[in-house]
Amino acid sequence: MHAKIRFAALAAATALSLLSGPAAHAEGTLAVYAWADSLAPDLIAKFQKETGIKVTVDAFSSNEDLLTKLQAGSSGYDVVTPSQHFVKIMGDSGLLEDIGANAMPAYQQVLPEWQKPWWDPNGSYSIPLAFGNAGFTVNRDLYKGPVDSWKIYFEPGPELQGKIASLAQPDEVIPAAQNYLGIPYCSEDPQAMKKVLDLLMAQKPFVTAYSSDNIENRIGSGEVAAHFWWDGNSLRLRRNDKANVEYAMPKEGLVGWLDSYVVPKGAANIDNAKKFINFMAEEENATAQYNYYGHSTPMKIDAAKALYNKENAPELFPTVPVKMGQACSPAAQELVTKVWTQLLQ
Repeated sequence: MHAKIRFAALAAATALSLLSGPAAHAEGTLAVYAWADSLAPDLIAKFQKETGIKVTVDAFSSNEDLLTKLQAGSSGYDVVTPSQHFVKIMGDSGLLEDIGANAMPAYQQVLPEWQKPWWDPNGSYSIPLAFGNAGFTVNRDLYKGPVDSWKIYFEPGPELQGKIASLAQPDEVIPAAQNYLGIPYCSEDPQAMKKVLDLLMAQKPFVTAYSSDNIENRIGSGEVAAHFWWDGNSLRLRRNDKANVEYAMPKEGLVGWLDSYVVPKGAANIDNAKKFINFMAEEENATAQYNYYGHSTPMKIDAAKALYNKENAPELFPTVPVKMGQACSPAAQELVTKVWTQLLQ
């Protein structure tokens, strides 16, 4: 889930696709709509070279944006990468092709614990791409205090007031607040959700931005001292840019996610989509994808070639509970929407 800048190596192709719409529905093409900066450009190039299939990649920065695109119909995309609860919502709403995922070669590369999960119990629609969690990252040049509780983020002390930022959507922020308050995910209790609203409203004066874009620049440059973010993105900023940041391990727990490859209903290039998903799942390619993306992988990879371990990537090996985000009932989702709408008014 997860992050969230357009990758430079595909900027030209992406810009072209934004001008002209998704790739033409002709044999030998594939249109992908993925989390920004999530797919290794080298693998896209390798797939194109090996198959002759021309790939265009567009980027999204929230599950809500992706769902809206699919609900509108005729998205033009052949592969998209929603998080687990949105796979459930999309599948239940008839927005996904049954690609017989459990019979694909890619499925044999999925670690057993991620096969036939609750969001796709028959293995019909999805092949997992990456998993991780949502929490918050601090800039250690600006903030020297503890990072062991959500209290630090949701009820900031003087050193963080006016120096924190959140995401643009409620999908993970509200579950994090629920973790802190001890409220179940997808609560249908208006009084419980009023507590969530009160917490977020009290925090609001100290929040400089509600944005899911350019997070690495905002936190890395010291524009803010704490930002709601994702584990692997914080890892990459620390390792690749040598930023003095730390990903928090709040004792109340992190919000878990898993993104998957799925094929929208009515996609024009289903065979090419399955070729791409199978290609990305091959051990060598899955290892390269893991090393590029920096989020945990649900696929079998070459451990000898994997870049990350507990010593050099503590962000990927949480020491606190991780509770996977859920697909809420309409009543619960309505309360989430009401809370977020009131917050941002």
